[in-house]
Amino acid sequence: MEKKSGNEVQENQLNPATELKCGIIMPISAIQECTKQHWEDVKCIIEEAILDAGYAPNLVSDASDSGIIQSRIVQNIYDNEMVVCDVSCKNPNVMFELGLRLAFDKPAIIIIDDQTSYSFDTAPIEHLSYPRDLNYHAINAFKKDLMKKIKATQEAYASDQANTFLKHFGEFRVAKIEHKEGSAEDVILNKLDKLETQIRNINTIAQRPAKNEQIRQIVNDAIIDYCKDRDVDYGDLMLAEEGAPILRELYDFLESKQYIRRVCGSPQTLYKTINELRGYSQY
Repeated sequence: MEKKSGNEVQENQLNPATELKCGIIMPISAIQECTKQHWEDVKCIIEEAILDAGYAPNLVSDASDSGIIQSRIVQNIYDNEMVVCDVSCKNPNVMFELGLRLAFDKPAIIIIDDQTSYSFDTAPIEHLSYPRDLNYHAINAFKKDLMKKIKATQEAYASDQANTFLKHFGEFRVAKIEHKEGSAEDVILNKLDKLETQIRNINTIAQRPAKNEQIRQIVNDAIIDYCKDRDVDYGDLMLAEEGAPILRELYDFLESKQYIRRVCGSPQTLYKTINELRGYSQY
């Protein structure tokens, strides 16, 4: 697949009359085994999907004006009508910027490559997956899915039908960027103080380990539902010998559930949790 640079994509496809902007939050430098060129290729793919959806792509870390870069990034995260965030490789800056967007309670679409596990705190949000090797046919399908997701998200927010991230947890006062009068120095220092506080809060959340007991409870509830649906005795299932067909069927059932995969993060965690539950069984 021939790759185009970000500038070439915009020069060839972007309609100057386009008013809606879609921000892009993603890694831009080498991380793990992904090179800087890899992220350039991914950026072009995302930009093509955004253009097909009728938006102008806008990397949130880009800006033509001078000034404090953190301030520009926060402003872009807030101002863009839509944001696509690539959490592949779990880049800390990307996770922080995603947290800001979610705190603003504005539309955000999360994408992830097939080699990155889900993060516990963002797992409840739908993730669109793409192959890290950027396979031509799979990437073409991904671009169509991303384009459709952008349009569907736009329609949901326009009709006030969007089920935003914050609504999962109750009523919140959504963060907004205030416009205040004052010297440039005062404004910059104030924003940096707030940004530093937000980074500390995000790091605290990011470093919090997933609660094993919570994972066990969710998996156990799914096993109970499995037993009810198939008229299987829970005790017999939990006491079955390792490798028994009834256990293999259970594993396949649980792995087919997207919310279970997100909560566990990896097949290894799921298998370990099931075995722990079988050890805890009172039957």
